[in-house]
Amino acid sequence: ERKKYLSILKRRGMTTPYTFIIVGKNDNPIYEAEFSLGQKRDSNLQSIQTTPSSSSSYQTQGHSLNQFILHSALDVVEESVWKSNSMYLKVVDRYGKSFISSFVSSGHMKFMLLHDKKDEDAIKNFFADVFELYVKILLNPFYVLNSPISSSAFDIRVRKLAVKYF
Repeated sequence: ERKKYLSILKRRGMTTPYTFIIVGKNDNPIYEAEFSLGQKRDSNLQSIQTTPSSSSSYQTQGHSLNQFILHSALDVVEESVWKSNSMYLKVVDRYGKSFISSFVSSGHMKFMLLHDKKDEDAIKNFFADVFELYVKILLNPFYVLNSPISSSAFDIRVRKLAVKYF
């Protein structure tokens, strides 16, 4: 089913979607974004498709599969944390032709990205910039630690970073 999903994306001129998640200290979802970047890089957000709509079963199934792939790699991330002194863990797992990269904060928040291109510098910079945005969210006195991030400004900024780096 994933092959059908990818062929639909290719026909529409899009690449494989990147799925980005932030997982909390207790393995609870904090934030999730899926973006398919078009062939052309655009400074506007027009080249980003939002999370798949429920009208397309292939898109919904692909979206669910991406979530499952990322969440199944949580154990690998937990093991990698203790083997590395760095916050950026690089590629921690693979699924087919896709890679799973991870970044873990000092507070054990896990930033994970499912991607199909192995561009370590861009991914590392993306994680660093998103971490900076996350720290700004933490500084908000109304944000409850480990709760889902519902800020539309945060979402827009993460998507802009995706356009910048991918």
